[in-house]
Amino acid sequence: MEEIPLSLLFITLGGLIILSGCFSGSETALMSLNRYRMRHLARGGSRGARIAERLLQRPDRVLGVILLGNNFVNIAASSLATIIALRIHGEGAIAIAAGLLTLVILIFAEVAPKTLAAVHPERLAFPAAYVLWPLLRLLYPLVWGINTAANALLALIRVRVEDASKDHLSRDELRTVVNEAGALIPRRHQHMLLGILDLEQARVEDIMVPRTEIVGIDLEDPWADTLERLASSQYTRLPVYRHSIDRILGFIHLRRIVGDLNREHFSIADLEARLSEPLFIPEGTGLHTQLLRFQHQRERVGLVVDEYGEIIGLAALEDILEEIVGEFTTDPSTLTRSITRAEDGSYLAEGSATVRELNRVLGWQLSTAGPKTLNGLILEHLEHIPEPGTSLLIDGYPVTIVQTQGNRVKTAQIQPERPPSVRQQREAAGGNG
Repeated sequence: MEEIPLSLLFITLGGLIILSGCFSGSETALMSLNRYRMRHLARGGSRGARIAERLLQRPDRVLGVILLGNNFVNIAASSLATIIALRIHGEGAIAIAAGLLTLVILIFAEVAPKTLAAVHPERLAFPAAYVLWPLLRLLYPLVWGINTAANALLALIRVRVEDASKDHLSRDELRTVVNEAGALIPRRHQHMLLGILDLEQARVEDIMVPRTEIVGIDLEDPWADTLERLASSQYTRLPVYRHSIDRILGFIHLRRIVGDLNREHFSIADLEARLSEPLFIPEGTGLHTQLLRFQHQRERVGLVVDEYGEIIGLAALEDILEEIVGEFTTDPSTLTRSITRAEDGSYLAEGSATVRELNRVLGWQLSTAGPKTLNGLILEHLEHIPEPGTSLLIDGYPVTIVQTQGNRVKTAQIQPERPPSVRQQREAAGGNG
């Protein structure tokens, strides 16, 4: 060592510090990588991403080779700094050299490279992967021995390194990813993705048309009225029954009888001959499951039945799709099938409007485990059949009954803003005074 020039020792020390910074930065960069973006880039053909993905399948091994190299470099730098100190000022300079080296390593080999790696992980991780992969294969026996000892200690506290690659996103985590996508995903597309995620939690009774709102054809009505209803119906498929929906005969596809309606001798028997078998949907069926059933059975509408087989509503494919893509309407004032916006900014909602519609349109956070419709919410709050003009608060929003029909609320008006609380009114009055 006495024959080696000091200049060469300083250059070697500087090189060791740079190597230490490279190991430290690569460690932080690999651990900071967005795993899903890395997989996307790997499938897109990025070789650096593919190598990094392979390395991170066993993080214990890549950490082993990084820390092995980093510690070797740091120890070598410490030894070299001691030799330089002895040659310059003797043993008294060792403490000063140790302090200076610690400061230099902390700044240039730890904080600075790790901060850079945390801010730009891909720029450092992918190039580093080209070096770390062959280095891992070269030092594998040594790394394997170190990892075996370390993993044995972790096993004592029931930590399995093999589980590190099982980092699948839960539904709630995926919702957070979609919500935080910002400008990367258009807002409308975000709503659609969230709607797909919500299908797993929603049931057919959350979106069905209640039994009292079902529009159908009663064959006991005068035939002339039936023909007029068939010709003017806004729906493509209608249930056909006798006396009551409980005596359902089937569904009629209006497009299949458009030509027949103009025939003079089109009769009830002809109508019955064109009926399709009714599809019954058990109450509690998930929307995602029912969507797949509609697809598999090539049906678009079905009757929802309870545990006793009683018909409680009607669910259509269109209603499920609207949970994903939004309402099918060209009228800007019609927000959903049952909710419209008035000129004064308030909302007019039918009593049959579902809780899911209210949550989606008004931004409420009502539980779907209770009443399924606005009528049910109002009756639950008041515990009696209200008169028109009655007002109440639901989730802090003023709701006024506009029209009732029999024993249910037909239409209600909802104000879009919460009224100020008493405390807010007092604070406002104090501020004005």
